[in-house]
Amino acid sequence: MRYLFPALLVVLVFAKTGFTQPVESPRPTGDQRIAEYFRAETQKLTNRTFADIETLEDWTRKRPEYRRQMLEMLGLDPMPPKTPLEPVVTGTLEESGVIAERLHFQSMPGLYVTANLYRPSVQNEKLPAILYVCGHGGERHEGKSLGNKTHYQHHGAWFARNGYVCLTIDTVQLGEIEGIHHGTYREEMWWWNNRGYSSAGVEAFNCIRSLDYLQSRDEVDGDRIGVTGRSGGGAYSWWIAAIDERITAAVPVAGITSLKNHVVDGCVEGHCDCMYMVNTYRWDFPMVAALVAPRPLLIANSDKDRIFPLDGVVDVYAKVQKIYDLYDARDKLGLQISEGPHKDTQELRIAAFRWMNRFLREDQTLIEMAAEPLFEKRDLKVFEELPEEQRVTTIHESFVPKAESGDLDADSPEAVRALIDRLRQRTFRGWPDSPEPLDVHSIALEGGPSQAQVIEFTSQPPFRLPIYVLRPDRDANAPLNVLILDQDGWKQWAAGLSVLFPDHVPGVKPDPEVAAALRRMTEDRNTVVIVPRGVGPTRWTDDERTQTHIRRRFMLLGQTLAGMQIYDVIRGLEALRQTPGLEKSVVSIQAEGDAAVWGLYASLFVDGIDQLNLENLPQRNRDAPDLLNVSRFVELEDVVKAAATRLVK
Repeated sequence: MRYLFPALLVVLVFAKTGFTQPVESPRPTGDQRIAEYFRAETQKLTNRTFADIETLEDWTRKRPEYRRQMLEMLGLDPMPPKTPLEPVVTGTLEESGVIAERLHFQSMPGLYVTANLYRPSVQNEKLPAILYVCGHGGERHEGKSLGNKTHYQHHGAWFARNGYVCLTIDTVQLGEIEGIHHGTYREEMWWWNNRGYSSAGVEAFNCIRSLDYLQSRDEVDGDRIGVTGRSGGGAYSWWIAAIDERITAAVPVAGITSLKNHVVDGCVEGHCDCMYMVNTYRWDFPMVAALVAPRPLLIANSDKDRIFPLDGVVDVYAKVQKIYDLYDARDKLGLQISEGPHKDTQELRIAAFRWMNRFLREDQTLIEMAAEPLFEKRDLKVFEELPEEQRVTTIHESFVPKAESGDLDADSPEAVRALIDRLRQRTFRGWPDSPEPLDVHSIALEGGPSQAQVIEFTSQPPFRLPIYVLRPDRDANAPLNVLILDQDGWKQWAAGLSVLFPDHVPGVKPDPEVAAALRRMTEDRNTVVIVPRGVGPTRWTDDERTQTHIRRRFMLLGQTLAGMQIYDVIRGLEALRQTPGLEKSVVSIQAEGDAAVWGLYASLFVDGIDQLNLENLPQRNRDAPDLLNVSRFVELEDVVKAAATRLVK
């Protein structure tokens, strides 16, 4: 399919719809480079946490924007409208002085939240309330999900027996209506990143609506509400405590640790997507904790938890102390470490119970009652038959609004400039603000054609990348065509490059026929081959699972792999302009598949491109390489139109 623009031609052929530390070697391997990169990038984000906060005034001035950023990273800015909850109690149970209600409400139309509400059988006044959010503890009976709320019922029962109302809610995944948490972890739904969607956002919104429901109940003192939960529930405790001031006291259990633990130490490989916001603004996790200050916060964990390691938990606690100290509220920040693995232990429960008693009831007496289940799990199930109109299983398709083709006025230079600025701030925010020197070096070849040349440049440490240059036999002023290779492109052309650049394409069997095809491309033009990080010489692995979690690490750093490969293309074009004989004022770009997307976006940020020859370019963001948040404000067809306006006429 060809798109014609005035004086321009853009050729588009649409397509169908924890690694270990390697041993040192003289030239770093791909695995070594990516491990070094993740260490360095993580350290940057860690170092800048609270670096510009010296006084309480500094913090209180910046805090509203930090909260807004948190909401945006959860897909909650703008906040979805609060529609009627339509609560329904489907039955009640009573045992040992506790009434357990089976109920559901809709946090938005069709987004059902199944829950159990525990309250004392005898109640003479409004009581403080607890929102208990569940970890991944699914229960089943006769092939049907009972929800993870039934697994954690002992918490709700304890609170009801000790003078609280406790609402225990199911999560999207492992609830009675079984949705998806594992979009990028397991389902290859990388378009979640394009959409700016994380299952964490739905869980956070369900918590907000749960507070609305609690405050609607006559039994509840709406000014005294605590939140707690462990593992996944620990993470959701963080989300709701950070974004909703109605939480009076919080005890997240095994739900947070440092960015270093997740990215460098590999804990990301043990966590599904609900544990992470889309990290657009490049936070380390103490920033989330700080948004709770100065409200009472107890960080609880066990000392042998492999997916929330002790050093990272202590690091978060130590850093957030700075903010609590600014409020002179150190007595409202606590750290509870008990012995044990990643498990719902009694020691962790008792610490949470005491914290809630202290700050919601002004009661510091000893805990004398164990938390024990009171009901058969199957009796706590809410639905006999699941509602046909439910949206739980498909909420990832609609939770975050998306742009449509045609939303961009590509005829308006101001609109195109605004798009480029928005992309830089919300999609490519992870690009370096102060790039390292390119350090361009031309390498003399031995045994290759006289018209061949290899250039090396530093895109972003530690990635030193190659550019392969083939010049025509005649015409030193021939135009410059830049061929961008993704991994499929590398497989297509590497055997020819191995013939032409024998010492610079290691591990590839030479093929003279492919080399001849490359030479034919160079008959009347300079042909330059750019190979971004993760492709060819810097490829780190072909293992699918390892690749998945490398891509997820990029997301935790507020980047994506594709976003940084676009940056490599931009830097490669800059390197060419520092190379004698190649400093052409105008160049064309040729690319296919994923590389076509890289070339398209690179052309928005580089001047002097006169033509884009893009083959097998996807028709929509959903099918393209993942770029953070891009679907929120532009569809791929409009990016093509914007790029066309930038080409040199």
